[in-house]
Amino acid sequence: MNTGLKKPALDGCENSSSPELQQGKINEVRRLIGPLSGKLALYCSDASIARYLRARNWNVKKAVKMLKASLKWRLEYKPEEIRWDDVSMEAETGKIYRSNYKDKYGRPVLVMRPRCQNSKSIKGQIKYLVYCMENAILNLPEDQEQMVWLIDFHGFSMSNISIKVTRETAHVLQDHYPERLGLAILYDAPKIFEPFWTVAKPFLEPKTANKVKFVYSDDPNINKIMDNLFDMELVESAFGGKDDADFDITKYAERMREDDKKIPLFWREDGSLAAAVLPVVTASPSLETTNSETESDESDVKAEKLSSPGEEDDARLNDESPHVKHT
Repeated sequence: MNTGLKKPALDGCENSSSPELQQGKINEVRRLIGPLSGKLALYCSDASIARYLRARNWNVKKAVKMLKASLKWRLEYKPEEIRWDDVSMEAETGKIYRSNYKDKYGRPVLVMRPRCQNSKSIKGQIKYLVYCMENAILNLPEDQEQMVWLIDFHGFSMSNISIKVTRETAHVLQDHYPERLGLAILYDAPKIFEPFWTVAKPFLEPKTANKVKFVYSDDPNINKIMDNLFDMELVESAFGGKDDADFDITKYAERMREDDKKIPLFWREDGSLAAAVLPVVTASPSLETTNSETESDESDVKAEKLSSPGEEDDARLNDESPHVKHT
């Protein structure tokens, strides 16, 4: 679909100079990662490897280290195996949901409503966030790889959020979903949120923080900002749109269960057997850090320490625009 919108250039590409050099670096990452099987092999498509390279400004050794950490995480956490019924209790208030519409770039939209927080479990909250991320990726169009977060601050209070959950959210997003966030709009964030943002912002790598935009309903430019991104006929009234329907957990559960049925097909490769019947990877020696990588990392320690506190290897997400899915 031609929206007439110009897609901004991907950050970091200037460091790789040409498509041929980019492909060469993708191939080098693949060589250093080593042979994989099952879902991990499917995950490591050229498009996926390119996201990790962009997140590390096309530095091959850093991208390999980051990707190996993600592969270990996926092997242990198994995000693609989470289903709606595993997280439905976290979801019942509509604190996070995927909207029925996409933005004008075709990016899926995750709506977040902090006031609807219904859980004290960090583990449960992160598991539901991961499910939502995987579901948004499942619903990406072929020419797109990013999503938008719309965060509704109406009715917000400080009891709705947690530094620990925010820190873990930043870790999961930046380290294991690089290049997936295109934009996060914080809509009508109140003054009481500002001290929290001051504390939370250092958890974010600067490129990620730059994707966070504060939007206010009393801003005279609000219509232009939102109209440039969305068909406002479809957007919730909480964000100045025309849709005033309430969140319906029953209907949403039906949508998610239908999406869950698509997951085995999503983990297929060109019509081969579904990932559900592919061999399970129980160990992967190639995911261990090599001596050469360790030596290289030592030279980068000072630079890495300048990034987010407590995060050795934060993902450098690029600025907006769309590319390809993981396959």
